[in-house]
Amino acid sequence: MNQVRNDIRNVAIIAHVDHGKTTLVDALLRQSGNFRESQVAQDCLLDSNPLERERGITILAKNVAINYAAPDGTNVKINLIDTPGHADFGGEVERVLSMADGAFLLVDAAEGPMPQTRFVLKKAFEHELRPIVIINKIDRPDQRANAVLDEVFDLFVELGADDEALDFPVLYASGRQGVASWSMEEPGTDIRPVFEALLRHVPAPHGDPERSLQIQITSIAYNDYVGRIGIGRIYNGVIRSGQQVKVCRRDQSQVASRVQEVQVFDGLGRKKVDEAAAGDVVALVGLEAVDIGDSICDPVNPEPLTPTEIEPPTLTMVFSVNDSPFVGREGKYVTSRNLRERLEKELQSNVALKVEDTDSKDALKVSGRGLLHLGILIENMRREGYELSISKPHVILRREADGRLLEPIEYLVVDVPEKNMGGVMELVGNRRGELVRMDNRAGQVHLEFKIPARGLIGLRTRLLTATQGQAVMHHNFHEYGEFRGQVPERPNGVMISNTAGQVLAYALNTLQDRGVLFVEPGEPCYEGQIVGEHCRDNDIVVNPTKAKKLTNIRTTASDENIILKPARKMTLEQALEYIEEDELVEATPKSIRLRKAMLTENERKRASRRPAETIEV
Repeated sequence: MNQVRNDIRNVAIIAHVDHGKTTLVDALLRQSGNFRESQVAQDCLLDSNPLERERGITILAKNVAINYAAPDGTNVKINLIDTPGHADFGGEVERVLSMADGAFLLVDAAEGPMPQTRFVLKKAFEHELRPIVIINKIDRPDQRANAVLDEVFDLFVELGADDEALDFPVLYASGRQGVASWSMEEPGTDIRPVFEALLRHVPAPHGDPERSLQIQITSIAYNDYVGRIGIGRIYNGVIRSGQQVKVCRRDQSQVASRVQEVQVFDGLGRKKVDEAAAGDVVALVGLEAVDIGDSICDPVNPEPLTPTEIEPPTLTMVFSVNDSPFVGREGKYVTSRNLRERLEKELQSNVALKVEDTDSKDALKVSGRGLLHLGILIENMRREGYELSISKPHVILRREADGRLLEPIEYLVVDVPEKNMGGVMELVGNRRGELVRMDNRAGQVHLEFKIPARGLIGLRTRLLTATQGQAVMHHNFHEYGEFRGQVPERPNGVMISNTAGQVLAYALNTLQDRGVLFVEPGEPCYEGQIVGEHCRDNDIVVNPTKAKKLTNIRTTASDENIILKPARKMTLEQALEYIEEDELVEATPKSIRLRKAMLTENERKRASRRPAETIEV
């Protein structure tokens, strides 16, 4: 018999990046009365990963449970799911939404709906969720809440929402101040209206405890003592500690296993329970080789659930072992076996990632949702002590049955001061972008484009340069469309070191007139390393270790003071955007270096002659 669990609500919080999801969750936790002041003293409580705190973004979806006393005196357990806001981590959003019965859609009161807002709302509709809209950051001086509400309504219509979904409830909130209200005219005093909307508009979970067990695993946690922990929602049946179950995999195979321990979410952590029933979100300890998308079923009468389909990757690059002269100096994991084992481990929890073999045993082809998705993986590997070389990113093209070549098209949004609009239009237009919409918002121009994913590689840096750092851009995968032709490559060549040694200021002083330097005095370099950007379109070979010849004659002219411009230090994502086909990024725990794939000048000259010979044959 199907039963409704009125003592539980499962709700996800979805939004575009930096629209205030995690801050709002902080306010809900602080005002719920479930925690001591010391437990909720810091900001962005759920951003537990060091990279999340450094970059100010949510990378991994996280669960937290709040026990809330409803006005009628009943206690309701609220399972909150905080989701990533960046498009590259959309795989996290796709799978965790299946655990929720409702969703809060946060929209910035000034920025309005952005590319990721469109993506997460589309996914919510696919899961038949009815979002509660929260216009957040109403304390901003440039807020335009009423206009943003109209834009949200238009987005609902554009995505095909039915009449029931179009009649969505709206709250006006400031997560930072911890207040929310039902109207702009009546300012809120606390966050209670969010809890009221949740109880009123998020349906209670339902399921049949008498039916055969059905649990779908949507996340994987890991513990050094107990191994992999499968996290998912119970749709039907009851699960008990020590129970025998059958793990039904995505490939239709079935494996018998035993649940050693059942845990439910409690506050910021989990607690052990004897059993859990339909509607609960649980963590199962002790299952052998459980994976995301697997169904946990009754061993006698298994009825597996349909796994959530994850959208395919759009960007690929080659990870290879580091073969530079500096290999092993900074990292401790440098072999192809180390690289393969680490990527196989990542595949267990990162469902949007794909790893394939290449012709070389020392290289693996890794595909993901975007540059940030793969960049976060590389950054985590660096911090764990891995050394590796990464090739130029490429988009994944599709060949249709009728012979047409399709490529991923991204929806790009750029906010820029009016005076810089011309430079943005020129840059995006050169990269095959098409203008879809343009709005003027109090001196700021809001531009929306459809642009090939190839055109986005390296675009952010050039946009910031063209607009003196004032452009704000966001993008999200839109569709696969017709191949739009060639995209301009990097206009400048590079300066390549022809020797190994320590970089000297005397040598750099003569090189800085040739372009922009990437290295500073005192740094080590090797033959084939890229030490700067040339001011022209050709590569040049230079000697950054050249020392001044010493004599016993001293004059004012010969001892002139050397003044060097600051070197350009690239982040990992900037380096990956910068390199060309014959170049690599060397990532180690302490350094990010650019280098040529072939280190010696003779090797590069021979390689440059090969394509011509091949074409003639």
